Amino acid sequence: MASKRNAWVSRTAIAVVVVAACFWIARPLGREAVEKLCSKTGLATIERFFERHGDQSVLIARLLPFVSFDFVSYFAGLTSMPFKGFMVATGIGQLPATIVYSYVGGMLTGGTKMLVTALLILFALAVLVRQLYREHASRQGGGRRGAGAHTLPGDVEPAGEVPPYLVWRSGSLYRAGPIL
Repeated sequence: MASKRNAWVSRTAIAVVVVAACFWIARPLGREAVEKLCSKTGLATIERFFERHGDQSVLIARLLPFVSFDFVSYFAGLTSMPFKGFMVATGIGQLPATIVYSYVGGMLTGGTKMLVTALLILFALAVLVRQLYREHASRQGGGRRGAGAHTLPGDVEPAGEVPPYLVWRSGSLYRAGPIL
């Protein structure tokens, strides 16, 4: 039981350091620097997510295993969201997954561990192949979506021009000028 608790504590501590670093990288450097660290499309997707879910965005994103922790942290740093609120939402949101991952990881031994490792490698390869296909398809289609362009399920169209910053006020996000 102690090893499971230690795994949970160390994973939580590492996650806290990483999300805080991403938040504080974005806050002083601004959107242009964050776009170099992330993709413009990924950042635009997270921005729409924040607009849709308001003050619960970070909590909801942390509960969803397929949402990038880094993108959420970077984008939260671009808003005027208080750091304390960001960290509380992150802590509460990552708690269920941390407990499950630590428990399942502690149960894996021998052949099961090899099987899970092989499945994770297979999943990573599938993601890589999908990304390569997307890049190939966008080059053939001229990078535009339309009649001749290739799309994959889950592709997200950017929603026009994205505002440069959002401001966090009274538990809601508002469009505003630059933070810095």
